[in-house]
Amino acid sequence: MKGSTVVLNGVTYRWPSKPVVVVCVDGGDPAYFDVALKKGIISNTARFMKRGFSAIADSVVPSFTCPNNVSIITGSPPAVHGISGNFYLDKTTGKAVVMTGPELMRSSTILAEFSKAGAKVISITAKDKLRQQLGKNMEMSRGDINFSSEKADKCTMEENGITNVLELVGMPLPDMYSPELSLFVLEAGVKLLEQFKPDLMYLSLTDYIQHKYAPEESEALRYMENCDRLFGQLDALGAIVALTADHGMNDKTRNDGSYRVVWLQDVLDKKFGRGKTTVICPITDYFVAHHGALGGFVRVYSHDASVTPAAIMELAKAQPGIQYVCDKQTAVEKFGLALDREGDVVVLGDIGTCIGTREQDHDLKGLEGHRLRSHGSTTEQQVPFITNQPLNPEYAAKAAKGGIRNFNIFEYAVNGVG
Repeated sequence: MKGSTVVLNGVTYRWPSKPVVVVCVDGGDPAYFDVALKKGIISNTARFMKRGFSAIADSVVPSFTCPNNVSIITGSPPAVHGISGNFYLDKTTGKAVVMTGPELMRSSTILAEFSKAGAKVISITAKDKLRQQLGKNMEMSRGDINFSSEKADKCTMEENGITNVLELVGMPLPDMYSPELSLFVLEAGVKLLEQFKPDLMYLSLTDYIQHKYAPEESEALRYMENCDRLFGQLDALGAIVALTADHGMNDKTRNDGSYRVVWLQDVLDKKFGRGKTTVICPITDYFVAHHGALGGFVRVYSHDASVTPAAIMELAKAQPGIQYVCDKQTAVEKFGLALDREGDVVVLGDIGTCIGTREQDHDLKGLEGHRLRSHGSTTEQQVPFITNQPLNPEYAAKAAKGGIRNFNIFEYAVNGVG
């Protein structure tokens, strides 16, 4: 019932007193904010941090887009909602399973539960691969709105709860490899906040800029300035605005321009023989120009009893650039992952190293002319956590104890502000 509290995954959410807008700045490493703040080009964010609340939070590991967006929208870790990357291996079939569909989610979402109680809710994402997961249990017939900027020209009332999005936003359909893919999300959010006046809105961006440009490069600074302008417009419309990120970003390139990659499947094949193990890169998606399917977290599966997890771990640990290796149970306990969707072994790269499968299987053409910048390990776990208004005493005390996670952002924005 409208005006009541909503409970999901052990958290009780109060009814919003004013519109709440949560923004996930994909790839929003704190370094991008730090450099832009020092240059004085993100005045709205600076004001939020000074007058509101600002901290560094931990994201979910693997520090990838899908598990963290689903964590944010459910207020829970992957052990609860079940999504721990874009892929895992189904050992009964031996096939890699795409994890970007809502059917694999084991939780409803904060937006959907508020909608059931009578709230107006909106979810807008840059990448369409996230749209269905973020929109799980949302009902367009109730007036919910859920679309991506990637496919904003194809919106229907039945599928998305809205039509004529390009006309509404006043922008052409953005290229998927452009900063406009994210800026479109924010522009649409401003328009819908003004016209639709939702109770809750989630805006999820893409990390094209962060994969391509370092924090001090002009393209990154221009992007941060444009995002900040739109954050300010959301604030000016009277919303509680909360900013966080799904993961950070680090350079994985040597001084000579070559990429620092451990081709782990090649290493395992050479030692144990081809077909005895499978390395799954959970970062893999169709945005190959972003990262070449290279990230800092992989899963390894054994298909032969003679190739034990201990043997795989010993070999992986010996590779330069590998930061951490553990077995399935340890990964589940350490990172809050779902046991039945975890590999026999988990391998994480260090701050400057990515991990791949076989070198010949990765398409790196999209990276030509740029350094490899990626994420996935604990080295990209720290993210910003900002609200435009100060926390109430209850949540200020809670924050002072530390341990803030990015998936606490809705709780803090709904319960902790005002």
